[in-house]
Order: sequence, then C-alpha cells, then structure tokens
Amino acid sequence: MRKVIIMGAAGRDFHNFNVYFRDNPDYRVVAFTATQIPDIEGRKYPAALAGKLYPRGIPIYSESELTDLIKEHKVDEVHFAYSDVPHEYVMHKASEVMAAGASFVLLGPADTMIKSRKPVISVCAIRTGSGKSQTTRKVALTLKAKGRRVVVIRHPMPYGDLEKQKVQRFATYEDLDRHECTIEEREEYEPHIDNGIIVYAGVDYGAILKQAEKEADVILWDGGNNDFSFYKSDLEIVVVDPHRAGHELGYHPGETNFRRADVYVVNKMDTAEPEKVKLVMDNIKKINPKAKVIKANSPIFVEDGSQIKGKRVLVIEDGPTLTHGGMRYGAGIVAAQKYEAAEIIDPRPYAVGSIKKTFEKYSHLDKVLPAMGYGEKQTKELAATINKIDCDLVISATPIDLNRVIKVNKPMLRVRYELEEIGQPNLKSILKEF
Repeated sequence: MRKVIIMGAAGRDFHNFNVYFRDNPDYRVVAFTATQIPDIEGRKYPAALAGKLYPRGIPIYSESELTDLIKEHKVDEVHFAYSDVPHEYVMHKASEVMAAGASFVLLGPADTMIKSRKPVISVCAIRTGSGKSQTTRKVALTLKAKGRRVVVIRHPMPYGDLEKQKVQRFATYEDLDRHECTIEEREEYEPHIDNGIIVYAGVDYGAILKQAEKEADVILWDGGNNDFSFYKSDLEIVVVDPHRAGHELGYHPGETNFRRADVYVVNKMDTAEPEKVKLVMDNIKKINPKAKVIKANSPIFVEDGSQIKGKRVLVIEDGPTLTHGGMRYGAGIVAAQKYEAAEIIDPRPYAVGSIKKTFEKYSHLDKVLPAMGYGEKQTKELAATINKIDCDLVISATPIDLNRVIKVNKPMLRVRYELEEIGQPNLKSILKEF
C-alpha cells in the first residue's frame, strides 16, 4: 500500500480522490494540503464523502506543512491537483516533494475523466479570465435555441460544508441563497440562471453527473481556472487570451487544454495588440493546426454609462481574474476609460482585513479592487473597504449584481460583457451536430 498526499485547492484534489483513490486499496491517502483558498486548511474531507476505507475522513493541512508531512508519514507519492500556475511553479513543487523523498505525480485525463451517457461539450481556457464564462453562456444559449435541454456543470468551488455540498443544483436566486454561495460562486452561477439554464456543482462529480443526466440532452462543462474537464468531452472548446499571449504554452494545465482543443475561441481581439494576436495564432498553427479557430470580441457596455464621465471612480473587477489569473485590470478599467472617468481611485489605502492581505499577496494590483468573497466574513470586509473609499461612484465588472450581496454607501454601475464572434466559423456552425 502506497501512502499518498494530494496537493490541492478544494477542487481537482477532491475530484481526483473520488475517482482514483476513494475505493482503491492499493493506496492510502494520509492527507490533503491546501493553498489559494482561505480557511480550508485545518478541516477534514468528511467520512461521508471519503468512502469505507476512510471512516474518520481525511485531514486537510496547509501546503506550508508539506515537507514535514511527507517525512512524518513516510509518504511515497505526492499528487499535484490544482491549476492556473506557471510550469516553473509546478517544478519547484516537484523539487520540494522529491527532496523530501517522495515521488511527484500528475494524474491525467484518462485516469480522471468520467464518461457520460449524454453528449458532453467542455469549455476550458488557457488562463483564468480568458473569457470562458461568456463563451459558455453563448454555447448554452445556442443549444437552447435549437430546443436542446442544456445542463451546465461547473468546476468546483466548495468552500463551505463539504458534506452538504456533495451535489448542488441551482435554478433560481433562492438556490444561491439556500446554498450560502460565495461571491465567486455567484459570479459563475447567476448569469446562467438569468438565461434560464440549470447549473450543477459541488464535490462528488460522479453523483452530480448522474443527477444532471436526468434532465439534460447535452451536458455543458463550464471549466474553472485553466483546469481540464472532469468529463470525457465530445467537443473540447478552449478559450485563448491574446492579452496574455504565450501563456498558452507556459501554464499548467492550460497548455494541456491548448494541445487538446477541438475548437479555439481567440477572444478579446478588439482590445488586444495585433502582434500578440499573431503570436497566439502562430502557436495554434504550430501546436494544433487541425483545430478550428473562432475569432471573437468581448465588447463591454454599461447602462447609464454617461454617468461615469468626469467622475472619480472605484473599479471592482472579478476576483480570480486578478489574483491567480495575474491580470492587472479587466472590463472595469476598460469601461472607466471608455466612458471617460476623471480619476480611478487606488483602493489599497482603504483595504481592511483579508482584503488588505489580498493586496499584500498580489502586489501587481493597484487601481482595482478584486471582488473577494470566499465567505461571509470576507464579503463584509469587501463592503467595508468599498464604503471607506472616497469616490463618486463604483464601477463593478463582476459577472453578478453586487448590490444583491453587499450594501454600499455610493452608487454602483454594472459592467456587462458578452461574446461577439467575428465571421466564420462561429459557435452556431460548430454546434450544428449537437
């Protein structure tokens, strides 16, 4: 029996355990380690989800304890199971693991993808913030217009009670409230609900699939970070971001997606520099020339955008895009410039609690406030930060209506963006067989 630690961030780590280790007597998972997600360490993967081999559940430790855990438990293998990190980062972790005496392992698609009884389309990306969400929405609405019953299954974000979150179904705003969804979860689920599309998420993606199949003609995998799909897909769509040209070959497991794609969506062509678009196109031709390429923009618009002109504004952007996505700005900054704001306020001097720590950790951020809200406490700290800032109005570029989640003391305008395809091929032509 080989002793194993799984390195994760409350997502792929749990999935890999469920499909590969849970009922496997050849392995003993002694621990998970966690990073990126606040307050996940110190908890347990519950016995009710861990299976008969783990009647006491499995402890979750901070990744900072990894070397000590390997030595203490005489661990044979450490499995790396999170995403959106540079290749060099992965190898530094591998070196740490091997220096402590263990083998470093990455499980691939054949060991982790579940086969569905229904057709599956996956939408993944090369980096967080590439435009995957609006692409997924466009795919869902295209299939819905054809009369197909589409069910979206979203990459996991289980930061609460894991046992309660085993299988989650979202069809209404009330479902979001009942499941006590974080801001990050709402950003991904709410736009689908607005479009009349049912969303599933949770912890056990085998159990999730069985339920989703009962009400779907087509399963649509809505990927998170730049991870590859948990399900075997009949069509793999991968979104590429020319604002970060070259990252398609420099990040894990985004490069895996890049090499596996059946269809590329080269997004943000209206705002990207031509030489960066060319680099992306050249890499597609070099790595995967048989794949189809859809060219697209993600135009932004703000209702009552004229209010922005001449104002001192605070810009709020989608959290993950700025943090582990590494972007300095997003649609909010573009909107502030488009509608001629007089000044963009630096939020850093006003940050409180975990929001202040976020700025310390992600030092590339200056003129934007990431919409952090991994739990009730952090959401309150986000609101407190906004309320302290001296500005005329707030430009919010998160995919949700933040006014539903927090109360602020100044007007807030919402930035919207959707996928706009350029010429042929487009998603309608690509999806005709579905």
